[in-house]
Amino acid sequence: MALVHHPVLDKTGATVTTAITNLDVHDLARSARTYGLAGYFVVTPISAQRAILDRILAHWGEGGAGRKRVPERGEALSRVRPVDSIEEAIAQIEADTGQRPRIVATAARSKGQAPVSWAAGSAALREGPTLILFGTGRGLVEETLASADLLLAPIRPGGYNHLSVRAAAAITLDRLFGDGDPDGGHGDGV
Repeated sequence: MALVHHPVLDKTGATVTTAITNLDVHDLARSARTYGLAGYFVVTPISAQRAILDRILAHWGEGGAGRKRVPERGEALSRVRPVDSIEEAIAQIEADTGQRPRIVATAARSKGQAPVSWAAGSAALREGPTLILFGTGRGLVEETLASADLLLAPIRPGGYNHLSVRAAAAITLDRLFGDGDPDGGHGDGV
């Protein structure tokens, strides 16, 4: 999984770099740990943003004050891998596994290529290494979406669909790795 801060869109549709937030780093690391992901990449080419991320990770790393107080959180954050680009994340997965990962993009709305069902996305994860991309800001740029091997269907197919990246990632991981219906069946509950 990768949380992409660049290249992403702003509200005007321009390509920008968004800021790293402590909350996103923590929550996505905890989700990655919960669902057994091998790693969680945070993508930013900005050195000042990397310095913020390095400070967060040092606080929760081996010997850090945070890890001493809440070891489980430190363990989750040990999966975070800072990278400058999506390509660097792909290269790290290739180096670790010997295979190029399948790239799975997410978007709040269908754009460009036809999205696959959640069941198809879940099945694809069993075919080898996979990198799931989550965009910050207003989402991944068109070039990233177009170059992905798969585009997952939006969490909700129409209308209002503006979730935080933390909520979207948690829902996505649950649909792909959870025990329920990957296509969003809600059972008999409300």
